Amino acid sequence: MRVLKVGGNELSDSQFVDHLAANIKQIIGESEGPLIIVHGGGRAIAEMQAQLGLDTVKIDGLRVTDTESLAVAQMVLSGHSNKILVKALLARGIDAVGLSGVDGSLLRCVKKHYPTADLGLVGEVVQVRTDLLARLAGIGLTIVLSPISLGQDGLTYNVNADEAAGAVALAVAAEQLDFISNVPGVLREGELVKRLTAAETEDLIDKGIIVGGMIPKVRAALQAIEQGVRQTRIVDLAGLTRDGGTIFVSDSRSKGEHLK
Repeated sequence: MRVLKVGGNELSDSQFVDHLAANIKQIIGESEGPLIIVHGGGRAIAEMQAQLGLDTVKIDGLRVTDTESLAVAQMVLSGHSNKILVKALLARGIDAVGLSGVDGSLLRCVKKHYPTADLGLVGEVVQVRTDLLARLAGIGLTIVLSPISLGQDGLTYNVNADEAAGAVALAVAAEQLDFISNVPGVLREGELVKRLTAAETEDLIDKGIIVGGMIPKVRAALQAIEQGVRQTRIVDLAGLTRDGGTIFVSDSRSKGEHLK
């Protein structure tokens, strides 16, 4: 099983979406294994909120979601963005189905508690219906998943797509989790950092080299590694089917390799 996370900003570019679908077809053909795609939709959500006169509020790269913002996020993510990806995959001959975390209770969550602020209707995934994902993958479907999720309290929550992808990858014991971004990976003074441990990553955050929306992305990548996903990577489309991007490893694994 392999999980891809696609950034929402890239979905507004039709050429990017078509190239992504072509690359996904190549990946499926080479691996002959199931694939789950988790996507965001940040730019489209912000644009829709602006049209409706709603402010976009973020704290440390995480979106604050009130009731009105949730309605917009659900419409954009589970409707617009999700179907853009599904249509592109179908056009490339990939049998794809688009779902949200609410459908079939695929993603169950609790309200996310953040140390410095109340993020509102923002959730944290605590349960993934792996049986349903396995059944869909078992009949050859590529699953396109919006991170809008069902709370254990019965409410609907917006979940950060990076974190949702990490939770899904962990639950299905994915061999690899790729975060596809509009940048080739973590950059330091304009140069790609090919490999990072948790300690090295936190040092780059403290120094202001990793900032904004990249912070939850790298932390989601590290959390997945520490909890058992074999490999995580932040990569752009050009590096997806090549040896590109920044690979994240656990500090303990890095020490073990050094001793060897």
